[in-house]
Order: sequence, then structure tokens, then C-alpha cells
Amino acid sequence: MQINHDTRCALDDVVDLLNTAADGDVQDSLSTLSDLRGFVERNAVSGVGTLDEDDLAAVRAVRERFAQVFAARETRTAVGLINALVAEAGTTPQLTDHDGYDWHVHYFAPGASVAKHLAADGGMALAFILVAGERDRLRRCSAPDCRRAFVDLSRNRSRRYCDSRTCGNRLHVAAYRARQRESTGAVRG
Repeated sequence: MQINHDTRCALDDVVDLLNTAADGDVQDSLSTLSDLRGFVERNAVSGVGTLDEDDLAAVRAVRERFAQVFAARETRTAVGLINALVAEAGTTPQLTDHDGYDWHVHYFAPGASVAKHLAADGGMALAFILVAGERDRLRRCSAPDCRRAFVDLSRNRSRRYCDSRTCGNRLHVAAYRARQRESTGAVRG
């Protein structure tokens, strides 16, 4: 699946935002204004002015709505969620060429809040995935102790873990050790 740079960045923002939510033993990493500033800087979210507590609450609400899209069992449900999110964000497509990037489309209105910015750009990126018939690429990690979000952009849609070096490798090593214990036990028995 080919996606342009902007769509990829917006999908990365959506995934990073989703992965700030508390899950099991992992604490919410978007609970303070400092956390929000860190998210904005880490993701190079453009056009963001001064942030306040209302911005934090609004971004957390957008995060919950993105989580609902990932959790939707049916495409029609996901479509309805995305349509509502994008409409409420006041989507205003416009061409821009800021920060050394060639011409690309922003879907948020000039001066939009960070939450509307994320909702518009992230919502449109998710919409492109759905329009392409690729909703099954919106996933949660298959590791039993990890439910981090990711977008599977592998050619054959085979990615199962948020990070193959951590979750995937940890499970493969555990399976290997279990097989070794079984074979050792079978030889002794």
C-alpha cells in the first residue's frame, strides 16, 4: 500500500496518540500539559500556539474517538465515527509547503486548536485507509501483555506486533524456551 508522506505522518500521530492511553500496568502518558507539549514536539505538530487545560481535555477526547475507530467491528461503524470526527473538526483542506516540505494538503483550518488539527488530519488519514479497503491494517499488538496500536503497512499485511524487536522477539524467545523445556522433559521421561 502506497501512502504519501503527510498521510503517513498523520497515521503516526494517531498511533502515538492512541499509545499514550493507560493500558494494564502502563500509565496514561498524556495526563499533563507538559505531556501534551511533549506529544506536540515529538510529532512536530505544526501551527500549535499556547496550550492550556482545555486543549489537553480536547486531545484526550480525540484520542478516545480514534480508539473507537480502531475498536470498531464493522467498517460502516468506523466510517460513521470518522465522518463525525472530521465534520466536527471543521475540516478545511488547503495546500501548503511549510517547513521544507513540498506541496501537501492540510485538512485543519488555519488557527485550529491542536485537537481539531489532530482530528482533521488523523481522521482524513484513517479515511484514506478505509477508502482503500484496508481497515484491517488498523491493529493492536498481538502480544498478550501489550495492546499498543499500530498501522500495518507491511506488503503482505502480516505484522502482528507493535514492535518486532520487543513484543515479537519476547514472544518468540518464550516459545523457543517452552519448546526446549518440552523436549528436555520428553527425553528425561
